[in-house]
Amino acid sequence: MQTERDTANPELVKQFFDFLLTSMIFELMKHIGWRERLFKSTRGRILDLLRTRDRTVNELAEELRLTDNAVRAHLASLERDRLVVHSGMKPGFRKPHATYGLGSEAEQLFPKAYGPLVTILMSIFSRQIKPKNLRAGMRAAGQTVAKEHLPELAGKTRQQRIDAALGILKELGGAASFREEDGKHFIYGNGCPIAAATANHPEACLLAESLLTELIGSPVKQHCLRGPTLACRFEVK
Repeated sequence: MQTERDTANPELVKQFFDFLLTSMIFELMKHIGWRERLFKSTRGRILDLLRTRDRTVNELAEELRLTDNAVRAHLASLERDRLVVHSGMKPGFRKPHATYGLGSEAEQLFPKAYGPLVTILMSIFSRQIKPKNLRAGMRAAGQTVAKEHLPELAGKTRQQRIDAALGILKELGGAASFREEDGKHFIYGNGCPIAAATANHPEACLLAESLLTELIGSPVKQHCLRGPTLACRFEVK
């Protein structure tokens, strides 16, 4: 015999994920104009590079094809605005080199506002939707986002599709990189836009897992780290 909770599942699932996708798209569109202008500038490109990992002046200069002094001038300005901080030291050929990373104020530059929203929504709906339906809904949401990009990926090689997937993750507010470790292929992410939800609702990672599977055309399995330190990691089979 079906319970009232079971009967409501299909409609609740639809309402939840329609609202989730609408909220994410709205938040993205709200940021896209000024983000495009910022990240076309040299200072924006520096912030974008530091988002994936901390770097030295020399590393930034090489990436940006600028002189060390030009990079130092931009870093000094970004430090004054608390967008960049001196994060440590890295061994060098003759002497250690200072490394720089994103400051606390830089977090507001990236569209993460819907992370807390996803957390609230998942907390509410997880009490009213069966776990298997919630997981299915997250996968469906990822497939829906991927569907918009599939036509442009037709005929692409596997590596080209991976590169495109990294770009799409970046557009959605996360920074990602592709690495090979012990013969296995991984996509690592930083600044996941729904990271706030994954600590208590790990099934939220299924959205990205499903999205990457569709975009790359190969099975992708999430191996994300949760707890005090969040780290997104997806193995591409």
